[in-house]
Amino acid sequence: MAGERSADAPAAEAEGAGTPQAARREERSDPELAVLLEALLFVSDGPVPERTLARVLESTPGRTGAALELLGVSLAGRGLRLQRGPEGAQLVTAPELSADVESFIGVEGRRRLSPAAMETLAIVAYRQPITRGQIERIRGVSSDAAIATLRARELVVEVGRAPGPGRPALFGVTQRFLEHFGIDSLRQLPPLPDEAASSDRADGAAEAPGPEPAGDAAAGASPLR
Repeated sequence: MAGERSADAPAAEAEGAGTPQAARREERSDPELAVLLEALLFVSDGPVPERTLARVLESTPGRTGAALELLGVSLAGRGLRLQRGPEGAQLVTAPELSADVESFIGVEGRRRLSPAAMETLAIVAYRQPITRGQIERIRGVSSDAAIATLRARELVVEVGRAPGPGRPALFGVTQRFLEHFGIDSLRQLPPLPDEAASSDRADGAAEAPGPEPAGDAAAGASPLR
């Protein structure tokens, strides 16, 4: 009997393709997809890869991305925000409400980073992928302790290895970086002054030809691009 059910399954699936439910999925508008995405992300306990959302919605990555953009716009000025990072999309509380939320749930405020760690983190955020040596040339001092702190806080992660002698590690920021600073994406970082940005790009092009996959080193927290 089990064998007969298996044989009938393809036929049942073929029949299902023409059902009103299947037709309804194909006819969903972007606003309808956005509403459904909001519900899915609300019940998720962490970031959900956008390809997974597209599969669940039986939609294309392009339409799913457009619906996420629409959802993000619709949440502006409300208590929740849509955050899209390297690990996927998720709903987070609005950063301006963090003190009230933390008071309500009875947690301590975020531990402050030292000036050295903040400086190092800013360099990584704007220049990623970047090596420890490049960071230290910009800062003019050793950055071992600052990088160790940032990695322990899962704000920075190794994203690959630079070609050349010793194949030094390349670092980038993680999705937790977005959560820590209450931003939705790296596009919300304030722009660098033109002169500094031009200098940074020229220096980076000369010293960091490009990362190679980090393999297991990049497991866990994921880098932002």
